Amino acid sequence: MDELLGRQTPHSALAEQSVLGAMLIDPRCVPEVLEKLKAEEFYIKLNRDIYETIYAMFSYGMTIDPVTVLDQMKVRGVQDDNSSGYIAELMRVTPTAANVMEYAAIVRDRALLRHLGEAADEINSMVYEGAGEAAHMLEAAEKRIYALRQGRTVGGLVPIASVMQNVFDELSAAAESGSRIPGLPTGFPDLDRVVLGLNKADLFLVAARPGMGKTSIALNMAMHVAMNTKKAVAIFSLEMSREQLVLRLLSRAALVPLSNLLTGQLSADQWHRIADAAQALSATDIRIDDNPTLTVSDMNAQCRRVPELGLIVVDYLQLLQSSGSGKNWSNESRTQAVSDISRMLKIMAKELSVPVVTASQLSRANEGRQDKRPLLSDLRESGAIEQDADVVIGLYRDGYYNRESENPFLAEAIVLKNRKGSTGTVELQWMPEYTSFGSVEKRHDDEY
Repeated sequence: MDELLGRQTPHSALAEQSVLGAMLIDPRCVPEVLEKLKAEEFYIKLNRDIYETIYAMFSYGMTIDPVTVLDQMKVRGVQDDNSSGYIAELMRVTPTAANVMEYAAIVRDRALLRHLGEAADEINSMVYEGAGEAAHMLEAAEKRIYALRQGRTVGGLVPIASVMQNVFDELSAAAESGSRIPGLPTGFPDLDRVVLGLNKADLFLVAARPGMGKTSIALNMAMHVAMNTKKAVAIFSLEMSREQLVLRLLSRAALVPLSNLLTGQLSADQWHRIADAAQALSATDIRIDDNPTLTVSDMNAQCRRVPELGLIVVDYLQLLQSSGSGKNWSNESRTQAVSDISRMLKIMAKELSVPVVTASQLSRANEGRQDKRPLLSDLRESGAIEQDADVVIGLYRDGYYNRESENPFLAEAIVLKNRKGSTGTVELQWMPEYTSFGSVEKRHDDEY
């Protein structure tokens, strides 16, 4: 089509050849190039075949030079009569292997331009074909552009070799980090050991009855991630205002009772601690939206524009609006609407490749049982919520129900579902004066 319209598809044959030539001249640059480029970013098929051959050889620890590459191309069935001459030509046109990363950057830039052109053509076709409402077209267009920004494609079959490269990149990053958990730390070491932290693309559900502390534990996680990883954290509060949320964060960070903050009855030492905590919190990239009429699409659109996004917190699921989900639920049950919302939250986590922590109400079913600890079946308007969530944690405090409890401040984080590991119960300390949780073994000396 481009040829018919007199347009040249963006690519640089010389840059592609120089990358391959550099890899053949100096195999020491191969790992660095493989980390930078994907095979599909090569426009010329022969160059792509050679690159895939070198990638496969590197993965199996084979020696890489012109002779071995030619031999492996024959094994892979991509060699022809001109391959030997072409390999020699690659080495001839490459001025030096020292500039290989500059050549790789050119190849990647041209590939991005091609993908951008394809996305523009798709968006153009969608608009002129009238495939849906304008709002839905805008959402689809934003998703397509965001995927390009993240270096991904939307949909379609992907060769396992490409996926394998991503997996090895993640394994290498995990090994270099030295962390015992693959995900972001929650701030509760015992809980991290069970759920393996807050992992990318996971929907993390915190379920509890009103007043049990589901908002508090979600805020604990948000503050810990923001202060320890320097990543951005997006908090969507459909129940409390921005100021109420910040007061809670400030109370926990400064270890000053929330009641003192609300009344202004503060000692000189407490003022000093609040000032230090306010400075520490202000240095983080925590962003708060308290619009009570939010939809998942609204949140998704905002989060796409946040650089270095590490975590999304939603408080809470049942308050989210179902409008904008692509379906009209006016004549459907609320259960079906909430199920659709939970599915969209999971899709958002996967699309943005960040963990989404959302609070969820429990039904009154546990109130009628002797053992009032939450079960998966207690999820209010559950429908598909328990299927969409990767991790479900039910909060329980005996002191909430039993005034004569031996330890009214002992809380249980009951892992009801965990796709990545085991289930079980983790004990936490409830700190009502700060409306916050802490690890049992340390209450006032938590590290952030």
